[in-house]
Amino acid sequence: MYEVDTLEAEIEPGSNVLVTGPPLSGKRVALDVLAEGTRKGEGAIMVTTKDSADRLLSQFEKRESYEGRPVAVVDTVTRQQGVGDVRDSDRIKYTSSPVDMTGIGIKLSEFLEAFYKDRGIRQNRVMVHSLSTLLMYSDLQTVFRFLHVFTGRIQSVDGLGLYCIDSTAHDDQTMNTLKQLFDGIIETREDGEPTVRLANA
Repeated sequence: MYEVDTLEAEIEPGSNVLVTGPPLSGKRVALDVLAEGTRKGEGAIMVTTKDSADRLLSQFEKRESYEGRPVAVVDTVTRQQGVGDVRDSDRIKYTSSPVDMTGIGIKLSEFLEAFYKDRGIRQNRVMVHSLSTLLMYSDLQTVFRFLHVFTGRIQSVDGLGLYCIDSTAHDDQTMNTLKQLFDGIIETREDGEPTVRLANA
């Protein structure tokens, strides 16, 4: 089980959870959950469609030091902003833009393989921030298909996936369609504790 003290919850390995709420509130909660896992020796992989990897890592470091630990970022932002000469490293892998969902899936798989297979890290927490950006660039059906594969990948390695979405930016139909893919929902608030609803709880 994933002990998630931040949310006072136990979450089954292989679970994918939608984190929904006002802008940025979900990211804060998801980063707290990932940093907590790092403290316990678990892997943390962040897929960012909004901030550069450097910015996200500095936010992560305020919670927990990542030097020498299994913390990695798939960055879909930096190359799109025209920084062409960035190279993949053990910590950061880049895709051309948030539209390149195939690339995102491949880079995620490379990190999962490195952590799970090569380094023997059996528990890995993965954050995607944010689905709202993906939906800005692609239609719902494309994002749904991508997430179907992505969530399956998390499931196959007994990971814990957290997917942030700005609840104020999408209609009910979009939200209801996406919710089918997840094992639970965390609703965040600007002020106050998040609410956790898990299918298996």
